[in-house]
Amino acid sequence: MKQKKIIILIIDDDPELLGVLSEFLSKEGYTILTAEDGKTAIEIIKNNHPDLILLDIGMPDINGIDLLGRIKILSKRIAVVMLSAHGDTNTIVSAIRAGADDFITKPYDNENIKTTIKRTIERKALSSESGSLKKKLKSKDDLVNFIGDSNQILNIKKMIEQVANTELTILVRGESGTGKELVTRGIHCLSNRRDKPFIKVNCATLPENLLESELFGYERGAFTGAQRAKPGRFEFANEGTIFLDEIGEMPPSLQAKLLQVLEEKEFNRLGGKKSVKVDVRIIVATNRDLEEGIRNGSFREDLFYRLNEVTIFLPPLREHKEDIYLLVDFFLKKYTELYGKDVTSISSTTIGLFMNYDWPGNIRELENLIKKIIVLGNEEVVYTVIPHDVVEGKVIYKNTKIIPLKEVSRLAIQKAEKATIKSVLAKTNWNRIQAAKLLQVSYRSLLSKIKEYQIRE
Repeated sequence: MKQKKIIILIIDDDPELLGVLSEFLSKEGYTILTAEDGKTAIEIIKNNHPDLILLDIGMPDINGIDLLGRIKILSKRIAVVMLSAHGDTNTIVSAIRAGADDFITKPYDNENIKTTIKRTIERKALSSESGSLKKKLKSKDDLVNFIGDSNQILNIKKMIEQVANTELTILVRGESGTGKELVTRGIHCLSNRRDKPFIKVNCATLPENLLESELFGYERGAFTGAQRAKPGRFEFANEGTIFLDEIGEMPPSLQAKLLQVLEEKEFNRLGGKKSVKVDVRIIVATNRDLEEGIRNGSFREDLFYRLNEVTIFLPPLREHKEDIYLLVDFFLKKYTELYGKDVTSISSTTIGLFMNYDWPGNIRELENLIKKIIVLGNEEVVYTVIPHDVVEGKVIYKNTKIIPLKEVSRLAIQKAEKATIKSVLAKTNWNRIQAAKLLQVSYRSLLSKIKEYQIRE
């Protein structure tokens, strides 16, 4: 099928620039529209629905930032890249806050424009796809997208609700794949900053010099190649939340600067002499032993106690296996819809393996395995991932004692029953009569189950 050509609208009051840009981008395979003023631009947008707009800030009839606001009212789907001859940091920040997807400073070269357009279109497409999927899958409990009804997970959800609307700094700890970013986004979504930016930075993926400029920005001339000032992630996150993942990997020299932001709400850009003030909620996460880092000198003790106002520990999946049923169900629904497949259930044999496996990769490993099952259309991939034996016709996980599949099913049902009863009792504040009605069992049966599973208030 022939792919639809991307439509780009260039809005600039300089006819010569319009001509040069139009010629260059047409050769790159884009359909080009142009406008020399805001009024004409609005009409073109209404009639032609462009995919991306290159918008000059210095327009004659209407300020570029104001025009950006009108464009976003017409359609949030359109990507907008701002053009400016000034390179002024305040202008850049204002444009980003107003909804601009990127920013190019004049004079610019063709390669820079080509790269920026390609990156912006790809990012917008991914964002649109993700947003569509989230709308389809949204439910009351999906606000934090943190699935589970075990005691550990219910307690974490309760803590998220308690701390979300505070200004406390949160330290999220747990093994890789346990859902630290989901918890962080949940806190942001439930806070009064939910409509402000959420900015994530992975401290492990950038070398020290790049991490500093990424977080705190830099001034023109701060280093070779710094031809204009650039704000950092802390400025983009102003009034919102910044999530520093893998905080244990942050170099000690930058830890001191982060401590300054936490204590004074200000910092200096790289090469800058003027302080920049920010209002940012800071949440950090790590799978490292920070206490060991303090002992060996790789992590500052004063920063640790400043970050550790509230700590949320995420348990490994092997410690709350009763949540596997809910997680499998969630991932099945999510990825069958995403990939257009028709896989509605997982066999009891495979579930038995899941329940006996230790999940070193935690929830992320389970999610990836469900993806493979859905994409390949069969469960045989499980046996290439989970080490197993076949004994007298029974498939078992290698590192466990041999359990007949009938017994696996019985234990699985018991775990599911216990988890469900505990969840409903918690929701009804231990009103057993109301809980029995919700569970659609007799009051006597419920009391019997509570006693059998040794469930305590």
